[in-house]
Amino acid sequence: MKAIIPVAGAGTKLRPLTYTQPKALIPIAGKTILGVIIDQLLDAGVTEFVFVIGYLGEKIQRYIDKAYPNLDYTIVSQNDRRGTGHAIWLTREAVNDDEVMIVLGDTVCDYNVKEILKSDVSQIGVRKVDDPRSFGVAELDDKDMVIRMVEKPLIPKSNMAMVGIYYIKETAAMFAALDMNLHNAADENGEYHLTNALQHMVQGGLKIHAFRVTNWFDCGKKETLLSTNATLLKQMEEEHPEKQQLSFDTTVIIHPVSIAEGCVIHHSIIGPNVTIGEHTKIESSIIRDSIIGSYAELQQVVLKSSIIGNDAFVRGLNQSLNIGDNTEIDLG
Repeated sequence: MKAIIPVAGAGTKLRPLTYTQPKALIPIAGKTILGVIIDQLLDAGVTEFVFVIGYLGEKIQRYIDKAYPNLDYTIVSQNDRRGTGHAIWLTREAVNDDEVMIVLGDTVCDYNVKEILKSDVSQIGVRKVDDPRSFGVAELDDKDMVIRMVEKPLIPKSNMAMVGIYYIKETAAMFAALDMNLHNAADENGEYHLTNALQHMVQGGLKIHAFRVTNWFDCGKKETLLSTNATLLKQMEEEHPEKQQLSFDTTVIIHPVSIAEGCVIHHSIIGPNVTIGEHTKIESSIIRDSIIGSYAELQQVVLKSSIIGNDAFVRGLNQSLNIGDNTEIDLG
């Protein structure tokens, strides 16, 4: 079984972090967004991966080689960002006609991957949302079979948003539909959507079933990224309580937290819902509901609902921040 993971996006909503760090490599709950996705698929028996890279793609490849040295994968480059449909179309030679899982590289969901892979028909993941106008939307019948799919409709006829997870059995039909779409006009932003190709398949009589995900975290914004981090930390603590035995002199740890190797922490209160990258130094600080990158240094700060990038230095602050990599701030 193969999986396609598009990770070519620039992550503009998470700037300045994503000026120097791909969105998929932002740390959450002791992993990265991409690591969470890969682990889910590996646990379900997926054996081959195709990554579509673009912006800062060399960092994606270095991360894969370091974190998953035995992974069987292929790299496909999307030099021009022309939408998800275009990204998937570029993988046609790497995938051939095999069945394939497609998981967008900024989406973390709770769902039973093994059950999806047993399906006799193609599947898409959906979740009910209050305002579906910003998503691809699926209209379903009473048996959750897809009737129609529309990308970001102005007047939605369904509140079932497509979460960015697809199991496609008819890959030849999918690539044919993508090829047809690429020869037609793109949308107003010059993008080609996978949704339109899947809708063409449905119109041609192919069956696609919708399954509901338990939780859906679109990690493209600061707020949802921090929410995802908190939820995954709680799950990690419940599943592996033995890993939460952390101790630092003169420091109070309020679980759930994830603190990587090599960190030095003194006279501080850490948690709840805090992820800290490796070799970070924290002195006389209070941090909660935040993500701190690797090799950062924090002194005399009080932070909540913050994201601090790698190699950042922050001293003397009581604020909510979104700070990119290689930043130095002194507000003491």
